[in-house]
Amino acid sequence: MYTRIRRILTIASVSMFISCAASGVEPDDAAKVPLIAPKEALSKAAEVYKLRANLDKAREAIGILEKARDSDKRNYDVEWKFARYSYFLGNRDEISDKERARVLKKGLQAARIALRLKPEKADGHFWYGAILGEQSRRSPVTVGLVSIDKIRTELKQSIKIDPGYQNASGYVGLGQLELSTLGLAGGSGEKAVEYLEKALEIEKENGFVYLRLAEAYLAVKEKAKAKKNLDFLLKMKAHPDYEPEHAAAVKEGKTILKRKF
Repeated sequence: MYTRIRRILTIASVSMFISCAASGVEPDDAAKVPLIAPKEALSKAAEVYKLRANLDKAREAIGILEKARDSDKRNYDVEWKFARYSYFLGNRDEISDKERARVLKKGLQAARIALRLKPEKADGHFWYGAILGEQSRRSPVTVGLVSIDKIRTELKQSIKIDPGYQNASGYVGLGQLELSTLGLAGGSGEKAVEYLEKALEIEKENGFVYLRLAEAYLAVKEKAKAKKNLDFLLKMKAHPDYEPEHAAAVKEGKTILKRKF
């Protein structure tokens, strides 16, 4: 039974081109007095983050932004980008569970702060839902069971504000959430197809759109359509800004092709 729950509740780790459960703001360990000005930190971190295929560079980018976090005077862009970079690192299978838990926890705090600072913008809502989704994927029973509705709410809010945010990743996340909860928590393959086809209307260069749409078609027994999307994914050229994410999508696509076809 546990195995079934774990399989079904691989809650939407929002797959995307990148580059919580409770209300309120939890304490975090950001420096009270920043060691670097936000503008300088954002510029330096962005340059380092371009090299994130090397995970030490992702860590370095996070560290630069950490030095600009001021608990007395929050900077919106520092907080949401800290959450974004933390999601990327926390999503990698190569890191230890201990590091992942620490990185995602701090990223979630930053996303929550961004959401509080500017709830009218998509960034806080999206990264809040995305990181909570990744935590749920890693801990489906202890986190996932109580977080499904919250993930869905935040992703929908990000879409309401900006449907194309992060290359239509809000729709990708909702589609993956439906697939992850099939049979046990009300997930629907048909609904997943609906979300992911909508994502494809908006975004044609996000490899994860094709990957998740293929999975959705498999869930509704549309094997030919699934194969078409996977074949396209393997042939498409990676966007130069998102090569690490595209490589991850291709790797997963090849695994599905080998397993299902």
